[in-house]
Amino acid sequence: MVLKTPLTEALCITHPIISAPMATVSGGALAAAVTASGGLGLIGGGYGDRNWIERELRAAGNVRVGVGFITWRLADRPELLDLALEHAPAAIFLSFGDPAPFATRAKAAGVPVICQVQTLAHARAAAAAGADIIVAQGTEAGGHGGARTTMTLVPAVVDAVAPLPVVAAGGIADGRGLAAALTLGAAGALMGTRFFATTEALGHDNTKARLVSAGGDDTVRTSVFDIVRELPWPAAYQVRTVRNSLSERWHGNEDALCREIEAEAASDSPVDAFRVALQAGDTEQGVVVAGQGLDLVDAIEPAGDLVTRIVADAERSLAAAQALSG
Repeated sequence: MVLKTPLTEALCITHPIISAPMATVSGGALAAAVTASGGLGLIGGGYGDRNWIERELRAAGNVRVGVGFITWRLADRPELLDLALEHAPAAIFLSFGDPAPFATRAKAAGVPVICQVQTLAHARAAAAAGADIIVAQGTEAGGHGGARTTMTLVPAVVDAVAPLPVVAAGGIADGRGLAAALTLGAAGALMGTRFFATTEALGHDNTKARLVSAGGDDTVRTSVFDIVRELPWPAAYQVRTVRNSLSERWHGNEDALCREIEAEAASDSPVDAFRVALQAGDTEQGVVVAGQGLDLVDAIEPAGDLVTRIVADAERSLAAAQALSG
């Protein structure tokens, strides 16, 4: 069985799998490995560090990869889109903000535009802005997201934006999840957490080890980590992470956290302590961004091997489902 879908046709890829453009995690090596194995890898342009983006584009070499941006941050640094377009990316991925100005520029350059959405209103707006592919992200996803579940959001978005290809995201970490996405009407799956737990992903070894040891029940959506990172995320988007000592102390007590940061206690600043913990790989006082698919993450492995296994498992799952019809 070959999983040929509107997504594989639109992006000229072999397998309907996209690795999420996780900020600071999805570098050139990971994106290149996913593309080389038949999917589409995306570099996480994230918070707009030009030097980081240039470095990771070089790291991808001559492999065809895409670049993702947090759209509300890109609005402050629109020149970064030009940087990405100069490298003739396989796609530009936009999420968390108005995609219209950037989608127009990317499409004028002949680059496909992928827009990630969290609601039906977002999906319709992205389609109107000229998106070529829509990613419907459920709340199960790691990182920032909304409130709708993948199971309910995906088919609703499929119906709302037809005939545009829709990609499912949120809690998908194996071939069964890919198969389920396809039966919901999606043309493929975007995976973040599972590709974080790969040898090519950027990130501290301690953080990756925590991905393997934690489970979906250990995660929480919170604004605590954005507060200590001093990132002004829109209130509609909280970040899903693994619970730790830092989130347990401040989740639900965010106003007090803000007051403590504003007080700027020189020797005990939550912001400074967080930065030190992050560099040290301290998973209790730093952050481990991850989704509810963690129960299916049991090892750190090469991204190419992961893609191959996910596709094979999806094919088996689809064949087993078809056999149920007699």
